[in-house]
Amino acid sequence: MQNSFELMLLFVTRILKVVFFAVILASCANRGTPSGGEQDVDPPVITEEKPENFLTNFKADEIRIYFNEYVKIKDLRQQLIISPPMDNDPIITPASGASKYITIKIQDTLQDNTTYAFNFGESIVDNNEENPYPYYRYVFSTGDTIDSLSVKGYVEDALLKKPDTFVSVMLYEIDSTYTDSIVYKEKPRYITNTLDSVTTFSIDNIKAGTYKLVALKDNNGNFKFNQKNEKIAFKEAYITVPTDSSYRLRLFQEKVNFKALRPKQEGESKIAFPYEGDYESMRIRVLGDTPEGYKTRIVKDTETDTLYYWYKPKFEIDSTFFIVTNEKYIDTFKHRFRKFDSDSLVLKAISSGTLNFEDDFTIEANMPLTKIDTSKIKLINQDSLAIDYEVEYDSLYNRYKFPIKMEEGQKYSFKMLPGTFTDFYEETNKDTLDYTFRTKNKSEYGNIRVNLINAKFPLIVQLVNDKGDVLYEEYATESPVVDFFDLLPKTYALRVIYDTNGNGKYDSGNYLLGIQPERVSYAPKIDEVRASFDNIIEFTLLD
Repeated sequence: MQNSFELMLLFVTRILKVVFFAVILASCANRGTPSGGEQDVDPPVITEEKPENFLTNFKADEIRIYFNEYVKIKDLRQQLIISPPMDNDPIITPASGASKYITIKIQDTLQDNTTYAFNFGESIVDNNEENPYPYYRYVFSTGDTIDSLSVKGYVEDALLKKPDTFVSVMLYEIDSTYTDSIVYKEKPRYITNTLDSVTTFSIDNIKAGTYKLVALKDNNGNFKFNQKNEKIAFKEAYITVPTDSSYRLRLFQEKVNFKALRPKQEGESKIAFPYEGDYESMRIRVLGDTPEGYKTRIVKDTETDTLYYWYKPKFEIDSTFFIVTNEKYIDTFKHRFRKFDSDSLVLKAISSGTLNFEDDFTIEANMPLTKIDTSKIKLINQDSLAIDYEVEYDSLYNRYKFPIKMEEGQKYSFKMLPGTFTDFYEETNKDTLDYTFRTKNKSEYGNIRVNLINAKFPLIVQLVNDKGDVLYEEYATESPVVDFFDLLPKTYALRVIYDTNGNGKYDSGNYLLGIQPERVSYAPKIDEVRASFDNIIEFTLLD
């Protein structure tokens, strides 16, 4: 017994020694590890500027800004604004890595008697925690004085509720060389930026004078207006500085001027004609002889700016010329034919599954359709009862719609026999087409009634998603009460377009013509639409 007890005691003692030394080792290993503490939230501090900030009669070609800690540059391309803009961008270091000073090497010839401002936004950050130096500005003048006047205001999107970020706001000096087209060709006299979180702007350090005020969503950063992919805003009248006014600018996407692009063969008898702008007056014709009995059809692509030109019979020549016109526009293209395998007719339903009550069952085809034989179509409900339907053909998008009076909680089945559809080339569907779709119960939808206060007609009343896409729309011409029925349960935004010209659609602005976009008002946030629930909204419109 004693030997057993001694053995056990010896075993326990050894275990305790192992644990003791393990704790000691762990303690030693962690002795040099920081124990944490408060995170650094202080921005870097400028200790010196060479030459000094706000210097007059500036003649240097290099500037250094010193800090009390290591700093780096972040998002400089977006954040840095130089006013007036320079033709040759300065070299700013460190481009990467960290340093205790920032160097600006000027690569441009500076204008005489001009105040320059380098606005760094929040691009200067400390090396460890990236705390930004808030909106650092370095200002100097090549003349005897620093210009100190300002122009202030705010930018909003003309159509969307959420404004763009990093919008450039610019002043063009009105002198003997000024024309409205300057925004396409030259950089402005002064510039600022709304940055990424605010819509207000302040163009500072400008001199007294008369200016044109313009804002751009300058996607390529060249300070010039690109109509195709950039938004613009402008003040109609010139502004005079000094001024105490605050200017409101509404940013809009201008309707692109029409331009035809080079056509491309995409099928045996199908040519794609891409374009920019409005296609509605676009016309395509062959310049020269065509085959006997020549016929054509035009179909628009549903997603891209392209018209498909279908023709028969085929040309027996290698190439021909096409003329594309659009009102006053005219262009000529030489087209070389290519060989493709012939296509066969393919049809598909683009609205199947569950249909909402405002939807129509719709079929589209890969070839232009010319005829439909309704004697070969049968529509029944879930009780196998025949249902009446209508037929509507959209020749531009090559679609057949089948409006029916749908009942709630019902199932419908279409049967379309071979030969129901005939295409442009006299081919028909060879197989029987079977399609099924359903409707929900009315209780699964919600409704909204909008009472418009101070309504001045006509108005376009829309329910949109958070991207501004239109989900439901009503046109109000007389009654200030607008109803939206059978809405899918979700969150919507409510907006009204003041349809000034009464054409039933939103019209954007035009810079050169001096036309502002039609006004748009958003209602305050509305409650989420719930199933089997009626929302009543009072929407007071601006005078």
